[in-house]
Amino acid sequence: MNLPRICRRSVRRPLLLLLLCLSWGAARAEEQLQSPNKQLTLRVDLAADGVPTYRLSYKGKPVLNASRLGLELQGTPSLTNGFVQTSAERKSIDESWNPVLGEVKTIRNHYNELALTLTQPATKRVLRVRFRLFDDGLGFRYEFPRQPELAYFVVKEEKTQFALNGDHKAFWLPGDYDTQEYETVTSNLSQVRGLMKAAITGNASQHPFSPTGLQTPLMLKRPDGVYLNIHEAALVDYSCLSLELDDKTFALNAHLTPDAQGNKGNLQTPCQSPWRTVIVSDKAADILESKLVLNLNEPSKIKDTSWIKPTKYVGVWWEMITGKSSWSYTNQENIKLDSIDYAKVKPNGTHGATTAHVKEYIDFAALHKLDAVLVEGWNTGWEDWFGKHKEYVFDFVTPYPDFDIEELNRYAHGKGIKLIMHHETSGSTRNYERHLEAAFQLMNKHGYDAVKTGYVGDVLPLGEYHYSQWLINHYNYVLEKAAEHHIMVNGHEAVRPTGLSRTYPNLIGNEAARGTEFQAFGGSNPDHCTILPFTRLIGGPMDYTPGIFEMDVSKYNPNNKSHVNSTLAQQLSLYVTMYSPLQMAADLPETYNKFLDAFQFIEDVPVDWDDTHVLEAEPGDYLTIARKGKGSANWFIGSTCDENGRTSSIKLDFLKPGKKYEATIYADGPGAHYAKNPQAYAIRKLTVTSKTKLSQLCAPGGGYAISVVAK
Repeated sequence: MNLPRICRRSVRRPLLLLLLCLSWGAARAEEQLQSPNKQLTLRVDLAADGVPTYRLSYKGKPVLNASRLGLELQGTPSLTNGFVQTSAERKSIDESWNPVLGEVKTIRNHYNELALTLTQPATKRVLRVRFRLFDDGLGFRYEFPRQPELAYFVVKEEKTQFALNGDHKAFWLPGDYDTQEYETVTSNLSQVRGLMKAAITGNASQHPFSPTGLQTPLMLKRPDGVYLNIHEAALVDYSCLSLELDDKTFALNAHLTPDAQGNKGNLQTPCQSPWRTVIVSDKAADILESKLVLNLNEPSKIKDTSWIKPTKYVGVWWEMITGKSSWSYTNQENIKLDSIDYAKVKPNGTHGATTAHVKEYIDFAALHKLDAVLVEGWNTGWEDWFGKHKEYVFDFVTPYPDFDIEELNRYAHGKGIKLIMHHETSGSTRNYERHLEAAFQLMNKHGYDAVKTGYVGDVLPLGEYHYSQWLINHYNYVLEKAAEHHIMVNGHEAVRPTGLSRTYPNLIGNEAARGTEFQAFGGSNPDHCTILPFTRLIGGPMDYTPGIFEMDVSKYNPNNKSHVNSTLAQQLSLYVTMYSPLQMAADLPETYNKFLDAFQFIEDVPVDWDDTHVLEAEPGDYLTIARKGKGSANWFIGSTCDENGRTSSIKLDFLKPGKKYEATIYADGPGAHYAKNPQAYAIRKLTVTSKTKLSQLCAPGGGYAISVVAK
């Protein structure tokens, strides 16, 4: 009998292993799985040396060629080869669930599943790979059952591969362990290496790892018009997934973020990896409407979610970002919180978070029916916080002398407004965890039900990265503690989301991308917001902070010559195209007061939805989305385009037949242009029905927003 080599070495082992070897031929039989609509087909096989591989096809055409699976371990034989298949379990699920906050009222979770159990006869270790095939894509993960031969182990590298079958167009960010705050580059994969150096721009903390390293979510388009999106779901107790491009074969290989020792993960069985996801369609709109990443997360762990609310807010923020005012109370440096008496220090006169000034924001929010006011720079420590690698900078409970927390809480609640707390950690995770309970108790005492966390700068302890396993566990710990205190979390400079807002719906927002603040740091490309929904927003909502009406930043700070590369009408559209249940009106009240007719859209637009339709979509070029307000008959439409401008043509056939609506269109005005004439806008009204077709000109870097109100 011609047994495989691994079986010849095992003939003296117990009967069970011998039986496994005798069944080798059957074990190597290819397993096949189809999506419910049969358009996607998955094939899983073991190569001759026991290497698990998978292939994916869409409508009969290959999407991923044979791609390796497995993990390389530290100091022990790896889980990459020498496997035999010992079982294959199948099931189908078709169910629905309702998100606490979301783009639609109900989400269908419909998939066919294949769970393969693989055994290494040479080590007696077991690995299970679970595949779920949806109509819109694939999810798979590694599962490590409890077993005596594999209890504690260290991941050296995950060997998952996505073997593409050509030089696809890609919308990519440089691979980095610390930041996603880069401009998206659009190029073929073969061009990545040559463009990487220019793509890596400066940041407060960054660690690019390779000239061909890429981040997820990665959006791809094939020459035949098929779109792919590669990401991960349910990132828990594991390090963040990036991709290493082989620009000769166009295979994408998993690259995990290391810890301070260079290891990629410390695990104990039973445990599992996050899901690896591939969304596939020949329509760009389907990528945006996919709920695959959310579906691969666990249901909510929060039983009572009544305190989790959609939120529109203004804040003491943009004035600091532009340099008009400051976070700090003084200009003194070399400060230690336990040795300074702020009452005896001369204030700098530029501090933004004063009691009187915050009241102005509260008044504006109340007048325009907003929900909350964010205040940054309210707490002591801002004079000496950045770039010093100080373990103890903030205590998150002590206000500056000119910020009366008791009075502001009374004033805000008296006007029906809530305050959003800001916790900048300066990357010192241990310090934040030490103070977390006291900080959340302070919030509970004063009626703060939402916090914006920040992790600017290098992570402490030094050697850890923003996306390593240590930090992933920290972010999730903060979410869990916040839930205990009925606090919603908006995480900035944290890891990009992976659908955890299903499991922890108090994760109401994230940054983890190049947000509006970079418009005041030199600007972002005009196509930026036509790409982010296809990349960063695949994993969850983003606190992008739209709503800038004054594009000339020097009007706020003469020393800042930055320009916001957008039209005013496009800024309105972002409240629809950039989904988030947490949306900021980011500009200053005095600016909004000059454009109150345009601000009306921000006042009217909901941030929680019953239904969503993507009407037009092409990443990097344009995007038009219609959404129906939660519990409402009204619809809102947003459209944005790149620097070329275009004419948008849409049908309103999603409206209720036979019913009339009043549409208010906020559009680019004559001569509008993101760089030359950004504040030109026009507002018009008309009656529409489900039979109406609209054609609307979008200026370069512009767009439009429409409120469609039932009569």
